[in-house]
Amino acid sequence: MAEHSLQIAVLGVSGRMGRALVTAIDEAAGAQLSGATASANSRWLGKDAGDATGSTRRDVTVEADPAVALRNAQVAIDFTLPEATAANLAACVAARCPVVIGTTGHSEAVRAQIAAAAQSIPIVMAPNMSLGVNLLLKLVELAASKLDADYDIEVFEAHHRNKKDAPSGTALALGAAAADGRDVKLSDAAEYSRHGNTGARQRGSIGFSVFRGGDVVGDHTVTFAGIGERIELTHRASDRLAFARGAVKAAQWLVGKSPGLYSMQDVLGF
Repeated sequence: MAEHSLQIAVLGVSGRMGRALVTAIDEAAGAQLSGATASANSRWLGKDAGDATGSTRRDVTVEADPAVALRNAQVAIDFTLPEATAANLAACVAARCPVVIGTTGHSEAVRAQIAAAAQSIPIVMAPNMSLGVNLLLKLVELAASKLDADYDIEVFEAHHRNKKDAPSGTALALGAAAADGRDVKLSDAAEYSRHGNTGARQRGSIGFSVFRGGDVVGDHTVTFAGIGERIELTHRASDRLAFARGAVKAAQWLVGKSPGLYSMQDVLGF
């Protein structure tokens, strides 16, 4: 391992985001892959992480046990599945290893476990690690604070056909930003489903529209629709490296921080 490099373990290295993370770590100055995991039934277990990501040999073996992957790590990045977060989190707490969590779709129980773990280790958790999306969150909150309920708010998101959760974690975060701007609770204002004779749109509601298909990496648009005008704030991701680069930036920022639950807004100084 390169001397003085930040040692990063990637939990979920064989997935699309895992492969992008390895590339982003290679790009980042002073960072190096030190450990990697894949699911218990992955064909890459026991093989080199370079093989799993279609890149050069890393001398890092893909493990099923996160505790093993964390042995040499100073920080971990988790892009697995919601079902794996609890085990990964427990391993990070045991190893006193900070972790960046980019996985979305967690249950309330797992969210409570994350909050509890943040009392022991520093954690960055964000539904989207893209720097552009996190700027969009601030813009949406600002727009919602300046435009009253005469402007209807709609959050549209599009992702590839294999994405399992809907609306996306990013869409929900955008809805929450809009709700914060309006000083209301998203749970009170959100409208997730429309079918049949729904009647007129409820004043002040925050609607969600979802598209799934093809290989769309991730598109998000928040529309403020008034009478006679419409404002649209949009972010389109064309490459998963945008998310991976943000996650690596978060990992670099997190090392040395006090225990706590941080967001990408904290990482970017917003």
